[in-house]
Formats: sequence, C-alpha cells, structure tokens
Amino acid sequence: MGTRINFKRPDGKQAAGYLAKAARAKAPGVVVIQEWWGLQDQIKGICDRFALAGYEALAPDLYAGTVVPYHDTEAAGREMNSLNFLDATDQVVRGAAVCFYGLPPDTVAKPADVKVPLQAHFANRDDWCTPAAVDAFEAGLKAAGKKAEIFRYDADHAFVNEQRDVHDRAAAELAWERTLAFWATHLGAR
Repeated sequence: MGTRINFKRPDGKQAAGYLAKAARAKAPGVVVIQEWWGLQDQIKGICDRFALAGYEALAPDLYAGTVVPYHDTEAAGREMNSLNFLDATDQVVRGAAVCFYGLPPDTVAKPADVKVPLQAHFANRDDWCTPAAVDAFEAGLKAAGKKAEIFRYDADHAFVNEQRDVHDRAAAELAWERTLAFWATHLGAR
C-alpha cells in the first residue's frame, strides 16, 4: 500500500522513510517510529493500517536502511545506541504522540519536557520498559503538571507486533482502538 520516499527535514537535510497515504485528500498525518529492529515489514504494516483508518502515516527510516533480524538483539542494540535521539526528535518527530512500550532515555527527554498530547501503552510483563520505569515516568508527568493517558496491559513487551511470539491480539486490538480514539480527538478523521 505505501511506498519508500525521501523528504526534507526542518533543517533542510534529506531523510527517507515509508509513507502510506489515506484514500481521502487532506487526511491528518501521523509519524510511526520503528522498533529497535529498524524499518521492517511490521512497521510498514502499521503505517498501512493507519492509512486504512484515514491517516497519512510516515515511518522515518532512523537506521538509514539497516533492518535487523528479530533474533539479533546485539545488532539492534548497536543501531539503537548509535541513534542521535535529539536529532531524530527535533527534526523528524513532532505533534501529538502515542507511545508503545518504550520511553526515551532520561538524558534525552524527561517527563517535564512533554509538550504534546500523549497516550502511552505499556506491558505489565516487561523487563526492558519495566512497570517501575512506567510508574516513575507517570509520577514525573504528574509532578510536572502534564496530562497523559497511560494504559497498562497484562502482556509482554512488543505485544502489538504480530510478527513476534509475544503478540497478544486482545491487548493489541484494545491498544489500537484507544490509539484511533486519541488520534480522532487530537488530529480529527476516523
């Protein structure tokens, strides 16, 4: 459904990504951020699904063409650790945000730095973005006077990724419906 494109960042530099276009003109847009595996087929599928729901969906290729196989956690860690988070967030990602089982490093963004409407989905059985880390993030948001919708699921990390054995269809569909409702409130469409 979508296609690979090149686009200009706010600073004028070129970037690449995958764009899935909605069937109607002037559809609101969303930016889909890859998992630590890169811009793989699952992320492209999420973009396609957003397009079917009435949104233009762009997934920037943050690893410049590198896609890491699911089993190679060492390579995925190397790619993620080499990513310039500030550059990516300042130049590629802006607007209302929906986060799935991930938090930026505290050195890059703190809860008080949140400036956009935020919805977040986390797994209760997650040893990477642990429930304690989620609790601390939520407490930081409240302490900073920030409002956010935080949802927790009795699932494992990456529960939305249907290509992984941890996929939880019920939790993923509930998160999807909540995401579409959030986009409808903050971006329109649906």
